[in-house]
Amino acid sequence: MTFQLDHAWVWDFWFADDGDTFHLFYLHAPKSLGDPELRHRHARIGHATSADLIDWQDHGPVFTAGEPGTFDETATWTGSALRGPDGVWRMFYTGTRFLDSGANIETIGVATSPDLHTWTKQPGPVAEADGRWYEKLGSSSWPEEAWRDPWVFPDPAGDGWHMLLTARADHGAIDDRGVIGHATSPDLQVWTVRPPLSRVGAGFAHLEVPQIATVDGHRVLLLSCDTPRLSAARREAGQVGGVWSVPAPTALGPYPVEDATLVIDESRYSGRLVEDRTGRSVLLAFDNSTTEDGFAGSISDPLPVAWSAERHGIVPLALQSEGTQT
Repeated sequence: MTFQLDHAWVWDFWFADDGDTFHLFYLHAPKSLGDPELRHRHARIGHATSADLIDWQDHGPVFTAGEPGTFDETATWTGSALRGPDGVWRMFYTGTRFLDSGANIETIGVATSPDLHTWTKQPGPVAEADGRWYEKLGSSSWPEEAWRDPWVFPDPAGDGWHMLLTARADHGAIDDRGVIGHATSPDLQVWTVRPPLSRVGAGFAHLEVPQIATVDGHRVLLLSCDTPRLSAARREAGQVGGVWSVPAPTALGPYPVEDATLVIDESRYSGRLVEDRTGRSVLLAFDNSTTEDGFAGSISDPLPVAWSAERHGIVPLALQSEGTQT
């Protein structure tokens, strides 16, 4: 059944798999705020578990925002979780700090856990946008310093770790600066920011919740971008936003984001790929639709996906016969 909370909106999420149980970490904010747009400034991370990605047991909040003056003093946003070679689970997450002007600075923090249930935030931030390659707050008219949604994975050759991020380059048209940010670490503790792994001019103002995954033997970069954050050229061509896939010749790019194809439209957003217990690749996303009751704010059931040679991207099996817009 769909994961939802009666008292709170639920949106971005990520998984950890301990081999027996799927652990869902999700953003949530109270519906008592009234306006769902306010949820971003009140986001907290919650935790739920499931044996099958369908029936979930909720365990409530993981940790709170930081003290005033800290990098995550306003809210805790999207991240990823993995177990290191030392057996410790690490959650890399986005810390947000909203200024009086309404602008937002995003940086990356980390929390550790022995069991995926009890988490301890570590001093941070551990990574922030480097002005040599990335847009900083105030260097353009963009109202945020984008450095969020860390996706951490081991180097394919065994040489440390990589972090992919939602970031913006320091040059190019304002509506076309979205790039995949990059940082590396030898030990999951000390991080060095690197140049982006994609180019400006791909048609996106931001590339949210990036993830590297393999579907039917084909490596893909999964990302999300909504219609208002598509470049003017893409919008004028009649394209709509949603969850996108990009063929990834190597795990470390450069990623040809200009070749992205739409997997599913923005009625569902912030898609994540995961393998179920049968080894099947499935996509989950949050319900981004608006009904007479307002913003839906729940997480979908798994949707099986497959690689499409014709589209050079992934396609939901249930929607394959209907086609999707690129």
